[in-house]
Amino acid sequence: MYNGAAGLISHSEAMGVISDNIANVNTVGFRSSRANFSDVLGGMMAGSRAGAGSMIGSVQTMFNEGSLLGTGNTTDLALSGDGFFMVDGSVGGIDGRYYTRAGQFQFDDGGRLVNPAGLRVQGFGLDASGAVGSTLGDLQIGLGSLPPVATTTAGIDANLDAAQAIDPTPFDIADPAATSDFQSSVTVYDSLGNSHQVTMFFKKLADTPTASWEVHVATAGADLDPAVAQDFAELATGTLDFDTGGALVNSSLGAINVQWAGAAPAVIALDLGTPTSAGGTGLDGLKTYAGASAASLIEQDGSSTGELADFEILTNGTVQGRYTNGETRALGQIATATFANVNGLERQGDALFRAGGESGNPLFGTPDSNGGGAIVSGALEGSNVDLAREFVSMIAVQRGFQSNSRTITTADEMLAELVNLKR
Repeated sequence: MYNGAAGLISHSEAMGVISDNIANVNTVGFRSSRANFSDVLGGMMAGSRAGAGSMIGSVQTMFNEGSLLGTGNTTDLALSGDGFFMVDGSVGGIDGRYYTRAGQFQFDDGGRLVNPAGLRVQGFGLDASGAVGSTLGDLQIGLGSLPPVATTTAGIDANLDAAQAIDPTPFDIADPAATSDFQSSVTVYDSLGNSHQVTMFFKKLADTPTASWEVHVATAGADLDPAVAQDFAELATGTLDFDTGGALVNSSLGAINVQWAGAAPAVIALDLGTPTSAGGTGLDGLKTYAGASAASLIEQDGSSTGELADFEILTNGTVQGRYTNGETRALGQIATATFANVNGLERQGDALFRAGGESGNPLFGTPDSNGGGAIVSGALEGSNVDLAREFVSMIAVQRGFQSNSRTITTADEMLAELVNLKR
């Protein structure tokens, strides 16, 4: 009877584990458990140790990966592969660090990434230079404006028509369009983030012995300090020499110095390509081939001020901000942890775990290091409960419970028979 009672208790506890799994079939990040039965030794029988029923020797957490559920919400995160998100805060009145696969996160009003219980996601913020640092802490992103960046370099990749006829009319800054053969403009920014148009006017000077062009750099006269009372004010001029293959040989155009109205003085280097005289190919900027004059690429390194418009979270955990000025910036990086023995983690409820003596110390890093999986933004990892398997286990445990109850009933009948012998 005592063996049967032990079997009833162990099977009842196993049914509790199964029912807990089934109850959490839709809990994000939940890890199912398995009840492991152990036999219990009793006294001696016929010179050998006899069994005294069964017990639950351990309840093992199963850490196989659950299926990914797409949500479309950027801050819903899942880990494809090993590893855990790290969150700091208080659980049941105990402050500490916890580990989870449940990625239902959001940003609070202070820019911190938190879970629904307010636990703070851990990551790497920005250092003094604006790059992602290496100090682990609460992941907090800046929600303010992006400061302007003054233009220091402007470059152009363009073709100047080799068949362009030579016009003897000299270039006139008062009428640049009519006295030049080709023009191209680039928007640059001053120290305050104000935009200005800088235009390069090109005029062919000679065909022989090789092609030669002159370039005039100009901007709106009203944008300068002091202002110039005309549409364009010339900032710099230079000569461009090409070889018979159309490659740039020499350029006498240097950097331009400009005093924008109300802003700091600026020095803008103009990248027209690397001339052959300087060891370059002469074809990575300006060149002169047969065909219409046209610019294929104009770029500069400045920007205006911008507000954070949107962000995305990359597979390596980097939070990438997109601003209204078209710029993108890394705002921080989510950290993950891996363990030598995940089965040693201690379950805390709410899909949280704590490191234990058997788990080993966590290895901190980014999702693409220390064997950690990749982050999937806009998705959540569902429970890893397999309903079909749980129902099969339920039937087996139910049959075991019934069989153990049957041993008690049979033992009771045997005792009743003994009592009847006395009568």
